[in-house]
Amino acid sequence: MRWNELSDENCSMARTVSVIGDRWTLLILRDCFLRVRRFEDFQERLGITRPILASRLKKLVDEFVLVKVPYQRRPLRYEYRLTQKGLDLYPIVMAIVHWGDVHMAGKKGRPLLHTHDLCGKDFDPVMVCSECGEPLTPRQTHVHPGPGATSPRHLPLGTDAPATRRFLAFTQIKDMPEQTIRRPLRVADLDDHLRAHPMHPRQHQR
Repeated sequence: MRWNELSDENCSMARTVSVIGDRWTLLILRDCFLRVRRFEDFQERLGITRPILASRLKKLVDEFVLVKVPYQRRPLRYEYRLTQKGLDLYPIVMAIVHWGDVHMAGKKGRPLLHTHDLCGKDFDPVMVCSECGEPLTPRQTHVHPGPGATSPRHLPLGTDAPATRRFLAFTQIKDMPEQTIRRPLRVADLDDHLRAHPMHPRQHQR
C-alpha cells in the first residue's frame, strides 16, 4: 500500500491517516488547539521550513480541516482556523496527549495540564460508550461490517469464514453475471462467484 493510496482504502483509520498522519501535521493541529492561527507563529513555534509548513497547511485547508480567514488587507494575509471538521479531531489530539502524559512524560510529570472550564478541574480524557456511558476497552469491544464496507480485508484475524462469505455475498451479488441471476440462484453459483472474486480470502492467500 502506498502513502498516496490511503485515502482510497475502505478503512476509516487509513482515510484519517491520509489527512493527519504526517508528524508535522499532528504538531500543527496541536498548536491549532492552543489557539495558534498565523503562519509566522506556526513557523516560530515549530521551527519548520516555510515550504513544508505551507504544504501541510494547504493540505489541511484542501481537506476542510482548516479555513483561511483574512486578518489583514494590505498586504493581504490570512490566519488558519479550525472548521467543525477540524474541531472534531480534538478527541484524537487529546488521546495522543494523554498517551504521552502516561508513557513519555518522565519523572517530573506532564508538561501541560488541561482544565475543564465547566467544573474547574484538571482532567484526563476518557473514551466512553455513546449508548451506555461505560468506559471502552479493547477487550470489551468487537467489530463487524458496516453499511459502507466493501471488503473483509480489514476485519479482525480469525473472523468467522461463513460470516465473511455472507458479507461478500450481500455486497457483491450485484456483480454476478446477468445470466446467473435470471435463473434461480443456487448455492453453488454463489460459491463459484465468491471464490473468483478478488476480495475473497482465498484470492489474498495466493
